[in-house]
Amino acid sequence: MIISPTPIIYALIFLAVLLLVEGIYLVVFGKSISLNSKVNRRLDLLDKGGKREQVLDQLRKEASQHLKARGIPLYSVLASKAQKANIAFSPKALIGMMILLSFVAFLGLKIGTSASTPIQIAVALVMGVGAVYLWIARKAKKRMDLVEEQLPDAVELMVRSLRVGHPFSSAIQIVAKEVADPLGSEFGMIADESAYGRDITESLKDLAERMDMQDLRFLAVAVTIQQQSGGNLAEILDGLAKVIRARFRLFRRVRAITAEAKWSGAFLSLFPFGVLAVIQVFKPTYFDTVKDTAAFIPAALVVFTMLGINFIFMKMMVNIKV
Repeated sequence: MIISPTPIIYALIFLAVLLLVEGIYLVVFGKSISLNSKVNRRLDLLDKGGKREQVLDQLRKEASQHLKARGIPLYSVLASKAQKANIAFSPKALIGMMILLSFVAFLGLKIGTSASTPIQIAVALVMGVGAVYLWIARKAKKRMDLVEEQLPDAVELMVRSLRVGHPFSSAIQIVAKEVADPLGSEFGMIADESAYGRDITESLKDLAERMDMQDLRFLAVAVTIQQQSGGNLAEILDGLAKVIRARFRLFRRVRAITAEAKWSGAFLSLFPFGVLAVIQVFKPTYFDTVKDTAAFIPAALVVFTMLGINFIFMKMMVNIKV
């Protein structure tokens, strides 16, 4: 039996490119961008000797640079996820990263495969752009999940601070010092902006829009209403914390209930590609009798189009909105 290593080589090259993205990111920014650290990035930058104004400018630039770059061709696909992931790379650096990774993938394909040069270029571009997109999507999901998990604790910490007599600005500063990333640095930016004269409610609204999170919008609206009409802010935030925690439990429950359907959809969508890869590995001559016919290319395009439509519909069916 003839075993073709070509699909394995393609998979290994893509995996290498994917790991290279994370490696370059860690080399450039170090562990300060890791979400696993108990000390948030803002405090880490301050401890390294950075001035408060410089750290604030750096964090604000990183927080808004991707949405401002939506006008760059093709980058709009990445802008929203890069914003939520708070990628420290600038948009130009990310585009340069795609080009670099595509070049690395092309070299790997040139050395390890015998495909024609146009096919190698096309596959290399898909690998370079796809690796960066998958990496950013994973970072964005992890960061948003952490924010959802941290927010109820952060609001309850503000409630306790308000009940012992601290003003709301001090409660924000306490959250900025006591909570890890990503929420710690975000609230640290709000505390610094407040110290330099910006209204806290405006900073909260800006944070809610950047993160595109409903619970943060609830927090911004609650603080805005209290400042305009008065009332016990501690009691308002205490009720909000309970609502956010209840929503969080509901989302987790829905996620658990729909997990089987999502995995089934992913399996059914990826199974044909897995079968194709297995065929190419264990019997690379399987399509030799038909690949030179006139109908082979149109039929292949129709099949891949149908698989793409299947993937979209399976995604829509298992994406339950709460």
